[in-house]
Amino acid sequence: MRNDAVENNTKLEEELLDLVAEEGMIDRDMLTRDAKLADLDIASADFIMILMAIEEQYGVYISVDSEMADLKTVGDLLAVSAKKIEEKSAE
Repeated sequence: MRNDAVENNTKLEEELLDLVAEEGMIDRDMLTRDAKLADLDIASADFIMILMAIEEQYGVYISVDSEMADLKTVGDLLAVSAKKIEEKSAE
């Protein structure tokens, strides 16, 4: 059962990375967990588009609050997004 959870997380992470690449117009190969968002030149408008795409794809609401303002890396974005999606699916 544990392998299923890991596999699902990996699949979710890959889907999220694809969305970030598409909406942020970023080369998918540049999106590593350690990549700093500031280094990827994601403008605030692009960031909002990324969040909106995640919300639409997964039916979750991600507020642009202090939690989002503190994100520094792609891994941070993935963690917060995955947490929101998991919370929604647990409902």
